[in-house]
Amino acid sequence: MVLRLLLLLAGLLRATKPAPRCDTGQETLGQCQSVQKAKCVDIALSSCTDVAYTQMVYPNFLDQKSREVIEYSSEYLLISVLHNLLQGECNPDLRLLGCSVLAPQCEKDKAIKPCRHVCENLKKNCLPAFDAIDMAWPYFLDCDRFFAGEEEGCFNPLAKLRGEVDAEEDLPSDLPATFIQFKHHSYSQMVSTLKKTASKCSHIATTYSIGRSFEGKDLFVIEFSTKPGHHELLKPEFKYIGNMHGNEVVGKELLIYLAQYLCSEYLLGNPRIQTLINNTRIHLLPSLNPDGYELAAEEGAGYNGWVIGRQTAQNLDLNRNFPDLTSEAYRRAGIRGARLDHIPIPQSYWWGKVAPETKAVMKWLRSIPFVLSASLHGGELVVTYPYDYSRHPMEEKMFSPTPDEKVFKMLAKAYADAHPVISDRSELRCGGNFVKRGGIINGAEWYSFTGGMADFNYLHTNCFEVTVEVGCEKFPLEEELFTIWHENKGALLNYMEMVHRGIKGIVSDKFGNPIKNARISVRGIQHDVTTAADGDYWRLLPPGTYIISAQAPGYSRVMKRVTIPTRMKQAGRVDFVLRPAEAWPNKLLRRSMEDSYDPYDPLELFDPHAQQRQPEARGGSSPGREKPWWWSYFSSLDLHKPLWLLKQR
Repeated sequence: MVLRLLLLLAGLLRATKPAPRCDTGQETLGQCQSVQKAKCVDIALSSCTDVAYTQMVYPNFLDQKSREVIEYSSEYLLISVLHNLLQGECNPDLRLLGCSVLAPQCEKDKAIKPCRHVCENLKKNCLPAFDAIDMAWPYFLDCDRFFAGEEEGCFNPLAKLRGEVDAEEDLPSDLPATFIQFKHHSYSQMVSTLKKTASKCSHIATTYSIGRSFEGKDLFVIEFSTKPGHHELLKPEFKYIGNMHGNEVVGKELLIYLAQYLCSEYLLGNPRIQTLINNTRIHLLPSLNPDGYELAAEEGAGYNGWVIGRQTAQNLDLNRNFPDLTSEAYRRAGIRGARLDHIPIPQSYWWGKVAPETKAVMKWLRSIPFVLSASLHGGELVVTYPYDYSRHPMEEKMFSPTPDEKVFKMLAKAYADAHPVISDRSELRCGGNFVKRGGIINGAEWYSFTGGMADFNYLHTNCFEVTVEVGCEKFPLEEELFTIWHENKGALLNYMEMVHRGIKGIVSDKFGNPIKNARISVRGIQHDVTTAADGDYWRLLPPGTYIISAQAPGYSRVMKRVTIPTRMKQAGRVDFVLRPAEAWPNKLLRRSMEDSYDPYDPLELFDPHAQQRQPEARGGSSPGREKPWWWSYFSSLDLHKPLWLLKQR
């Protein structure tokens, strides 16, 4: 009996004995238990200071109880070096997702779990990047274990990247439908305004992202069309791009105001706006360089510097980062029968540093058959047009026209003549140096540079693009924005309407089937356009009489004489029906092969919503190696190396 009581007492003592203190890393493996009251503290982890919240909680979801424990853990080291390991892909997304587990958001001394759907989407997109370096998906990013559903009150750790934090302030509900707030918009405020505008006009508008900036911000576009999200037969595609240089902010604000104006005026029944949207698919990309804008915004409005914020977070000038196809065009110009259009991207271009923003635009141009475009800049008051690169590289200022010189002058004047200041004859003003030229100038004659976006549009796609310098102040004060909008509003609309000049039509076979990539040629102009997937095409031309021909591999050429009247404001309809050729001319075959896209084309594989990785991880693992190349990153961890990153064989 006494023995039985002694055994019972010993059991009770063992049951009430506190659990052994956890060594670093043991708690994450379930080797010990510990209890510590949760408490909100300011975030002090250097890799997590840019999260969308200010306080975290100890212990975290891995039961790590102090800053020191976290900073010496393999989990924290991993999120700190992932950017290098994955060649920049999926970051900062993965780092922020990891921070939501290691430094969870805290409210009222309670940890808030990150949303499961965010984790699942990121894993789906980023798992191939881990596979490429032979690394397993991190256990602490287990979407089922450490994340929660929206019904449980989760938070989105990537909201800051998507513009869902610091949203635009609510405005009074009794404001008129035409109200526009003339202010500088932060990235998140811009996104919020675009989304609200698209929601207000959901039957004619939508928003989408063409890709991501280097720092992970979506490059948001708002689209206006009677069928948002879809190309419609014979409806031309138009685009405006702003804020290519981050410190040139006027174009960004103008496009935000333009989006609101198009929406409200369409709803109010403005016949000009309704006609424009009913017959055009319009794409507005207010900020191509949101990372650079943030740097410029730190200096504040009124700052007119020419350096800070101009370039991207990678220190790249986006308007020098496109392929130099102009040099190739000059080389081809002397070759009889050579075409100066749809020039492929040279392989050597991919050997340099190509910004994800640049790749996103190039991918965008491939996906939509744009007809007309303008890029809005700042620092002068003038409209420039291609070529931007001089015929003679040593000449910094040399008139260097394209085969479509007359078309480009017509387009540039359409904006300049509708702008009350540009069209003003006074030379004692911003842009006064260009008065004698009518407020327009050939780009290379102003100053020559390579890698420009306008030249790339013209030489690689069907799209004609001009550059509009909308003012001498790059970052004006807010009180100046109302005046700037009214000076540019009419010009912005007038230029969009130019997408309907010239001719349009459909190229089909004798059975009515559309012919994709058929060439539309104009006699005397060494530059063709091609048909879209549905066989439709658009060819911008000034008034006049032309010989137009259509041709495609395997079909006979068809020619038509076309006259475009001086007062014609809508594109004339010119259709072509091609018949099979008895023999495929060698000349046509040669031209088709010359102008096809390069077989080595990284752009086809590029995911614009994640930064591009190299085809192979540098120093990748070989079959005979015990550990992959990246294992050396964790050599300082001694006993707590991340064996969970090694794939099971």
